[in-house]
Parts: sequence; structure tokens; C-alpha cells
Amino acid sequence: MAFKPIARRTLLRGSAAGLSCAIGLPLLEAMLDHNGEALADGSALPQRWITWFFGNGVILNRFIPTQQYPNLWTPSDELMPFQTAGVKDYVSVLTGFNNHSAHFITHHEGMTVFSGHDIVDVGQGQGIFSNAGGKTLDQVIADLPEVGGQTPIPSMQVGISKEDSQADYGTTTHNVSHRGYLQPLPPNRSPQSVWTALFDSFVPPEDPQGPLRLSILDMTKDQINKLASRLGSADKARLEAHLDGVRTLEQKIQALPPLCESPLVPTQQNVGSGANEPIRQVCEVMSDLIVHAFTCDVTRVASLMFLEPAAKTIYGELGHTGEFHNYTHSASKQEPEVHDGVVFTMENLAYLLKQLKDTPEPAGQAGNNLLDNTVCFASSDVAVGYNHSINDQPMIVAGGGGGKLRTPGMHYRSPNGENPSEVLLALLQLFDPTATEIGSGAPYTNQSFDLIKAP
Repeated sequence: MAFKPIARRTLLRGSAAGLSCAIGLPLLEAMLDHNGEALADGSALPQRWITWFFGNGVILNRFIPTQQYPNLWTPSDELMPFQTAGVKDYVSVLTGFNNHSAHFITHHEGMTVFSGHDIVDVGQGQGIFSNAGGKTLDQVIADLPEVGGQTPIPSMQVGISKEDSQADYGTTTHNVSHRGYLQPLPPNRSPQSVWTALFDSFVPPEDPQGPLRLSILDMTKDQINKLASRLGSADKARLEAHLDGVRTLEQKIQALPPLCESPLVPTQQNVGSGANEPIRQVCEVMSDLIVHAFTCDVTRVASLMFLEPAAKTIYGELGHTGEFHNYTHSASKQEPEVHDGVVFTMENLAYLLKQLKDTPEPAGQAGNNLLDNTVCFASSDVAVGYNHSINDQPMIVAGGGGGKLRTPGMHYRSPNGENPSEVLLALLQLFDPTATEIGSGAPYTNQSFDLIKAP
């Protein structure tokens, strides 16, 4: 029996009790052309991008792997979570790169690693002040017609810890995504709000902390059954797995404590509850939402701000009683709390990568799972916290990039302090082969670090 092709933008709609909803669908075989090399309408298969930021750096001698390219690498103490999660072969670690920012004012200048644009307006406001000098790479990619132009939402920005720094001002350190100068895209730290924006979860606005009043699966049951009758066995299995994910997300969001509900741009430290932030739980839900958004092709670009630079965050889940930022400034420089915090950070990044890996692409798609067709770029604002150095600034590149990234991954240690912007240009070229330069000011480059690309 021949099945009629299904449009990529198909939504399952339903209504009950005066409420309406819609569920996006994963990429199904029924949406591809006969060769599985493009969508049925001839447009390119999705490539996806994630920026993942963590504040305050690492402990370099516990982070940097011993083996270097061309040898295979073994995870160091602080990178072991990638092996534990089964995603190590998708991960490349880049060390020895020296950020070329012309400024040095603590936690600000290292943020140029996400854009290639130097910070500007340094010292022209209160406290430690600067503004981001230009568009971040995630937004350059989101502006490409074949990326952000193909989805309802060009990009999504989420955050985890609600704490911030009360000494840093301007746009640079409080946002990881920027549309341009004085155009920050603040991270959304409320999972329920992210859900509403992406999937129309219809949580009543007057009761944002309440449970989801109705299940969207129940509301769309009739359309789900009609669609299933049109699908082949492989697509039926994929649809069922996708809907199981929707149910899981509903349950996880309902279980989140009220502490997760916060303003979009928190400015206070939430006195009395700093050590009680459920950071791992919130990060897992946000990671699930990113994966779900990619699965439904609601967006192909995401950024996640795990911990702001110099934030007052306390990792209470690790038994910490002091702020992680303060631990990184200890005179001993290697407080056990710093190491534990870096491992905790990598565990949360590894969770996202594993969720992407565990989410299959339809038969015929390039690669077998979402991680095969995603590029994730992770870094921090400094190399190490105690001296704010941006020399040897660590970078992690993960995913398959639609077959364009080198896999298995490698550890490359720069012998001469190469410019991190060269990595950004190489990654941009995975999405836009015509790109020849990136950034402005001292971090600008027209050189591409091609070793990260697939041979």
C-alpha cells in the first residue's frame, strides 16, 4: 500500500474545555523524498546548533586530556562524564587556544569566544561594565534561510541557575546569545514558560505554578489515531516514541518545585534559597525541551546558559555551602569543590548529548540520531577562575554535524595559542560554506580551524 507524503509542518490539533493545543511531529520517513536525502518538498535535511555556556572555567591540569591528536584521547578526571554517558566518541576537546580579546576586566572578555567580536563600552557604566560587541555565532546560524528560516522559532535561549553577579553590568556576562550590539537575548529560566513558548502547553497565565490542567495527548487523541493509520511500521514506532517523550515532559514539568519559576532576567540572589536551587533537575528538563524542539523542528538553534560568570550560585546538590565562584578564587586554586563543580557541569552537558544520541532520526536521514545531525559548542568565560585568565581557554565541540564534523572526536592542543575565533569560523562553514570571516576587533579572523571538520 502506498502512503501519501506528509508535510513537514503537519501539526496534530485538539481542543477541550475552551482550550486549544497543537503538537509538532518528529521527522518521519513519510516526510522525506524517495532517496531519503531531502524533505519531500525538496528542502535540505535539518542541521542543528547548540551553544552551551558554563561560568568560571575549569582546573586545567584535571581537565586537559593527556593524549593529543592524531592519537585517540582518554577522558581526564573532569571529562569522564562523556565516557560514562556513552557520548565520548562524539566529543572533541580543544585546548591551548588563547582568546585574542584586547581587554582584560575579569569575566567579560572571555565571552568573545561565542562571537569573535571584542567587548565594547568597557568601563562606561557602573561596576565592572561592558557590552557585547556583535552577533553571536548561534544567531549568525539562525539567520541562515536554510536554518532559522525553516522553523517557526529561529532560536531558543534557556538558562539554568537563577543567580547572577551583582558586580557585573552591561550585556556581556548576563547573556550568551546576542542579535548584535545592545541586542541581548536573555535566557528563559522557567521550564514551563519555555514549554508554553515552544509547544503551546496552555498553562493558565494567572496560575503559572499550577499543574498542566489537561494533557495535550488526550486532547489530540483522535488526530493521533488518524495519523497512525496512514504511517508505515517504522514511522508508527517513531511517532509512539515521540508521544512518549511528550508525556514524560508533561510529568517532569509538573514535578518541578516552585523555585524553578523565576523572572526572565533575575537580578536578585533569592536570599535564603540559594543552596536549594534544583540545578540538575532544571537542566535535565531544559535539555529535554531542546531535544523535543529539535525533534519537532520547532527550532534548529538553541543556547543554554548553565551558570553565569561570577554568579552567586551555590551547588547545594553537591553539599556545597559557599558560592562556586568564590571557590574558584581560593588561594589553593584547586579546591575540591571546584573540581566537583566542573564534573557536575560536564555531567549536565553529557546528559543533553546523551538525550540527543538516544533520539533516533528516521530511516534514510543522514546519521542515526539527533546528535549525528547537531553541532554543540561549549565553553566558559575564563580558563581558570582564580586569575581570570583567557589563555588556554577550554572549548568542547560535540556532535556529528550531519557528517561534517570529525568523528570519533579528538583532543587537539594548540602549540602556539591559536585564536578561538578560527574554531567559530570552521563551525560556521559547516552551515554556510561561503563564510570567509567572523568577528570584529582583536578576535576577528579569516582563518578556519579545518582540523575539526570531517576528513
